[in-house]
Amino acid sequence: MAMSLDDLLTAERERRNASEAMRVAYEEVVGTLGSNDFLANVLAEESQFPDFILPDTEGRLVALADHLARGPVIVQFFRGMWCPYCKLMLNALVEALPEIRDAGASLLALTPEVGPWARSAKLDREAPFSVLSDVDCGVGLAAGVVFRIPPIYHALLSRAGVDIGDRHGNGADFLPVPAAFILERDGRVAWRFIDVDFTRRAAPERILAALRGLGDMQRG
Repeated sequence: MAMSLDDLLTAERERRNASEAMRVAYEEVVGTLGSNDFLANVLAEESQFPDFILPDTEGRLVALADHLARGPVIVQFFRGMWCPYCKLMLNALVEALPEIRDAGASLLALTPEVGPWARSAKLDREAPFSVLSDVDCGVGLAAGVVFRIPPIYHALLSRAGVDIGDRHGNGADFLPVPAAFILERDGRVAWRFIDVDFTRRAAPERILAALRGLGDMQRG
């Protein structure tokens, strides 16, 4: 039996945190965000999600409004293809996409990475959905899901060869937490998943359950 996304994420977290340096850096991020009331600034359900037009991996501009005109939209933030947890999450979303489409929804994956870095996210996973560059974290900041990378974690990424400035095209050193939002056709947040622990993600079955619940409400 194939492992669930939650099981895969747990196994990866345990493997990586066996390293003292990784564990300390991980705890710095989770502890910092947990202690500064980060979640209070994230868009709540029933809030209007920020409208956007962002470039996709082929350089085309993609408008949120065009997707909302066709049905509910899942907006999934991810950090980049350097992140093993993001790779696992994207794999799971690729597998779940037929069911997402059957539920009448579309999926937009937003990353602060630009250029070839963003393109690799789509090509490496053969993702049949739009991967968009959230340039300068504009949408993430408006949604309240972006944080400044704390120093120990930043140093760990640098030692691992992850140059955030190069990948993002700026020197701001921001990252999004991997939040997921389901938007109704009017752009309001119908459901969200948010966690300061970047190793925890919205499993596809939770997203699908929320989508189906939204459909039931609209038919009721």
